[in-house]
Amino acid sequence: MFLRVIGRPLMAKVKQSTGIVGLDVVPNAREVLIGLYNKTLKEIQAVPEDQGYRKAVECFTKHRLQVCKEEEDWEMIEKRIGCGQVEELIEEARDELTLIGKMIEWDPWDVPEDHEIEIIENDVQIPKHVPQHRPGPLPEEFYKTLEAVQSGPKKDAPAVSSQSEPKQVA
Repeated sequence: MFLRVIGRPLMAKVKQSTGIVGLDVVPNAREVLIGLYNKTLKEIQAVPEDQGYRKAVECFTKHRLQVCKEEEDWEMIEKRIGCGQVEELIEEARDELTLIGKMIEWDPWDVPEDHEIEIIENDVQIPKHVPQHRPGPLPEEFYKTLEAVQSGPKKDAPAVSSQSEPKQVA
């Protein structure tokens, strides 16, 4: 027992470098992450429960916290989370805490009752400053394929193909 308590830290892999300029190794990264994730879960409580931002932050933070609690080794934490090195995860968690504070300050989910949204109909000319993200027309083949799929298979109907000419089904 005594050797396990003393020997485990000595036998643990020591990270020499992150390989990222300006990002130093954090020897106690697991503990730092656990602290940051707990703080994140506490602070996100100020965001209304039904907001997508809160749901997303709680979801990935709880997952990452669980991984950090289950794994002792920084390599396994990195592998299971799959979003970079533990030092990068620390930076990301700190940034998320900053963003939570700003989101609470900005209050983007509280739309005033008298707020009006301009609806632009298809026949109305769009102002030049409004970006237009309209895809080009779909090829005729798309509509033929869609019609064939929606109508269902028929015994003597041609098979739908990605080639320009449909093939006959035998």
